[in-house]
Amino acid sequence: MNARSRWIDLDGAVNVRDLGGLPTADGRTTRRGRVLRSDNLQDLTVTDIRILLDDYELKNIIDLRSDAEVRLEGPGPLTRTPSITLHNLSLFSEGGLHTDVAADTADTVDVDKVLPWQNQPDAETENDRSIGHYLGYLRDRADSIVSALRVMTRTDGSALVHCAAGKDRTGVVCALALDVAGVTREAIVADYAQTGERIEAVLDRLRSSDTYAADLDSRPADSHVPHAAIMEKFLTRIDEEHGGTLAWLTANGWTEEDTEALRTRLLD
Repeated sequence: MNARSRWIDLDGAVNVRDLGGLPTADGRTTRRGRVLRSDNLQDLTVTDIRILLDDYELKNIIDLRSDAEVRLEGPGPLTRTPSITLHNLSLFSEGGLHTDVAADTADTVDVDKVLPWQNQPDAETENDRSIGHYLGYLRDRADSIVSALRVMTRTDGSALVHCAAGKDRTGVVCALALDVAGVTREAIVADYAQTGERIEAVLDRLRSSDTYAADLDSRPADSHVPHAAIMEKFLTRIDEEHGGTLAWLTANGWTEEDTEALRTRLLD
C-alpha cells in the first residue's frame, strides 16, 4: 500500500484501495487490511496475487458482477487460488437465462442488459441516472447486499469487494458498510469520489474488453466520473425513504449481531 494513501498499487488492477484509515463520528478509525475494494480482477499478475495473499491475507472475494458479465469475461486467476473463497453476489436481478430485463429471450447475452448504465431516459441527468441505479440495487438485490456485508465480518483474513470499474456497485456496498461502521458521511462520500483519481485508467482497462468497450464509448466521458454529489444524494434518499442504512438493512434481514460483528471487524 502507498504509505501516503490507501491506494494499493497492482499491475493488473488500477482502482484498488483499503477501506482502513477512515474516521468515524465517535473519533475512531477503520482498520487497515480488513476490507479492500477494487475494479475487475481478471488481469491480476502472479505478483499481484502474492501481494494480496501475503500482505493482506486475502481470503474472500465479493464479486458484484452479473452472471452474464462473469461468463463473458471468463474465469479470473483467483479462481485457481485454493485458499480464496469467491462469493458471486450480483446486484442485478438474475431472473432469466442470461440476466433480467428479457435478456433470456435472446440467443446470446445482450450486454446492453447486463450493464448498470444502459437504457435510461435521456431526460434524466447523469447524476440522477446513477442514483436511480443505486436505488435499484437496494430494490432488486437486498439479498446480495446483506450477504456481501456479512462476508466482510469474517475473521479468517481480509475481504475484497469488486465489480467491473470498482465504482458504482462496489461504491454502494462499501458506502453502506462504512455507514454501518459509523464512518462520517464526509469520509464515505470522499471514498466514493476517490475513484475519480483513477477513472481514466479504469476506463482504459474496460475498453480493452469487448464486454464493456462499445458501451463506454457511447457515453460522454464525464458521465463516468463518480461525483461526490451522487453519493451524498443517494445516502440522503436512504435516510428519507428508509430511515437510514441500518433501518433498511434491518428490514432485509440484518440483525444487531451482524452490526456488532461488522463494527468489531472494521473498527480500531
